[in-house]
Amino acid sequence: MVHSRLEDATGLKEELIGNAWSAAVKAHKHADKPFLLDKTRDFSIISFAGSWSPEAWFSASDSSFGETKIDRQLFPSVRSIGLDEYAEVNSAFFRRFEAILGKLKDVLKANKPVVFTGHSAGGPIAILATIWLLEQQRNSNTNFTPPKCITFGSPLVGNFIFSHALNREKWSIHFVHFVTRYDIVPRVHLAPLPSLQPHLQTILTSLNSRSLGSASNGNVATEFFMTVMRNASAVASNAACHLMGNTNLLLDTLKSFVKLSPYSPFGTYIFFTDSEKVVVVTNPDAVLQILFFACQLSSESECDNIAHQSLKAHWEYESKMRQNLELLHAIRLDELDKLPLSLTGRNTPITQALNELGLSSRALLNLRAAGSYEEQKIKNQERMSLKKQDIEKLLNWLEENYRDVCKVDGLGYYDAFKLQKDPKDFQANIKRLEQAGIWDEIVEMLKRYELPDEFEGQDEWIQIGTRFRCLYEPLDIANYYRHSKNDDTGPYMIKGRPKRYRFTQRWLEHNQKMTEPSEVSTLWAEVEELRIQTRTKLYAECSREILELEKKMKRWVNEIENDMLLKKSTFMEWWKTLPEHHRSQSCIRDDIERMANTEDATNSM
Repeated sequence: MVHSRLEDATGLKEELIGNAWSAAVKAHKHADKPFLLDKTRDFSIISFAGSWSPEAWFSASDSSFGETKIDRQLFPSVRSIGLDEYAEVNSAFFRRFEAILGKLKDVLKANKPVVFTGHSAGGPIAILATIWLLEQQRNSNTNFTPPKCITFGSPLVGNFIFSHALNREKWSIHFVHFVTRYDIVPRVHLAPLPSLQPHLQTILTSLNSRSLGSASNGNVATEFFMTVMRNASAVASNAACHLMGNTNLLLDTLKSFVKLSPYSPFGTYIFFTDSEKVVVVTNPDAVLQILFFACQLSSESECDNIAHQSLKAHWEYESKMRQNLELLHAIRLDELDKLPLSLTGRNTPITQALNELGLSSRALLNLRAAGSYEEQKIKNQERMSLKKQDIEKLLNWLEENYRDVCKVDGLGYYDAFKLQKDPKDFQANIKRLEQAGIWDEIVEMLKRYELPDEFEGQDEWIQIGTRFRCLYEPLDIANYYRHSKNDDTGPYMIKGRPKRYRFTQRWLEHNQKMTEPSEVSTLWAEVEELRIQTRTKLYAECSREILELEKKMKRWVNEIENDMLLKKSTFMEWWKTLPEHHRSQSCIRDDIERMANTEDATNSM
C-alpha cells in the first residue's frame, strides 16, 4: 500500500485533471456538438457530452445488456490473441463513437498530445476514442505520445476480454476513472435493460437536471437503486467465487437461467471518500468488488436515503474538483493480499480510507482474493519460465541431433519422421510429446486466463513459441498423415491442428502486425492434402491450389528449402508428377534447381 499525492498515483498533474473536468462539464452544455476541442499549453483536450435518452445507454436489439462484438477493423488488438476472441462492448456507446469518428479524425492530425475526457455517458466515448488512437499509433512507425483518458462517473464499456486486451497491450495505464462512493452510473450496466426499463428514462432525466425531480415520487429512485444493486451483488458474488476457486451451487443454478452482466472495469480507478483521501485501484476484480460493497446497505432504513444519494453523487465530482487536488492523499491498493480482514481497532490512513468507503469484512476478504488471484497468475508464469529451459533443450536437440542429421542422410526431417525407420525417429517422437505436454499446459492456462494478461505479448514467449512451432509442427503433420488420421478426422488444418500451434502463430502475427498469415509451419499439411487430391482429380481441377502453395513456398523458401526441396522429399516426388508445362513456369523452379545443384555439390565432396 502506498500513500502519495494524486499526481504520483496516476501520473497525471492535478492541473490537467482539473482541466479535464472543466472540459467534460463544458461538453454537457454543447450536447449538440459531437465533441469539444480545448487546447492548453501541453495538451489538446477533447471532451464528449453525456446523453440522457435510454437508447444512448442500452441497445435493446442486441441483448438484455446491450453488448455486441467490437469492430475488428477499428480495434484489431481488443481481443484474446490465442483464442482469437474479440471483446464485447456496449453497442449504444459504440454506435455513438462510430458516428463521430469521421469528424474526430480531422482534429487529430495535430502533433500535440491528446487527452480524451467525458462525464457520465461521455466517458465511454472518450474511452473508445482513446483506444482507437492507441490502435492507430500501434500501426504507425512514428513515435507518438500515447493519449490519456480521464473519465468522471463513466458507465462500464466492455467485457473482461476488453480489460484483458488493454492490460496485455499495456494501454490500461493511460486510463483514469474517477468515481464517487455512491454514484449509481458506474454500476448501471451491471443490471439488464428489462429490469431497468420501467424507470430508466425518469432516472436519466433526473441525472440530467441534477435534481431528483420525478425520481423522488413514490419509490422510483429506491426501486431503481435496489434493482442495480441486486444485480451487482450477483455479479460480485460470482466473481468472488471464481477468485477463491469456490463453486456456489446457487449461483451456478442462477447463471443457467439468468445471464449475468458481461461488463468489467479496467484501467486505474480513483474512488473519492468523504475526506481528503482517494483510494486508487488498478486491479479490475478489486474495482468490481468495491463498486458493489461501497454501496452496500448496513440496514434497510438507509435504502431511500442512499438511493437518492446515488443520483446526487453523479454530480458530486464538481465539488470534489473544487478542492485543492494537490492536497488529496492517494491511497494505492497495490498489495491487496495483505489487506487486514477487519478494520476494527485500526487507525491508519489506509484503514481510514477503506472505512470511508464503507467496506465490510466480506469486502476485504474479496479484495484479498483478487490480490491473491493476481499473485497466483504471476506464480504460474514463474513456473512456466522454469520449464522454458526444458523447452529450449528440446528445441536444441531437435535442431542439432535430428533435423541436421537427417539432412546429411539426404532426407528431410519431415520425411524421416514420417517413415520412422531409425531409432532417432522414435526419440524425436518422445521429444515431440514432451514439448506438447508443456505447451498444452500453457494453452490450458491461457484459456482459463490463469496467466498474467501480458503473457501473450511478451517477446521472449513469442520468440520461443515461434521457434517451437516452426520446428515441431511439421512432425505433428507427419504423424497425422502417417497414421492416416485424415481419413477419419479430416484435413489436418481443419480438424487436426493442435491449439498450441494456433496460439503461438497468432502471437507472432499480432506482435509483428502481419497482414498475411505466418504459414511456414503448415506448408507440409497443404502438400499432403494436394497429394491426396491429385490422385483422384485432374491437374486442372487442382491448379489454383497448387499455384497458391507454390507462392507460399516462395515466400518462405529460405526456411523450407533444406527440407521440402531436397530431391528425395515427399514434396519433390509429388511435384515431379505435375505437368511439365506447370513445372517449367513454376515460381519455385529456380529455387528447386539451385537446391538440386547444392545437393549434388555436397554429395560429390
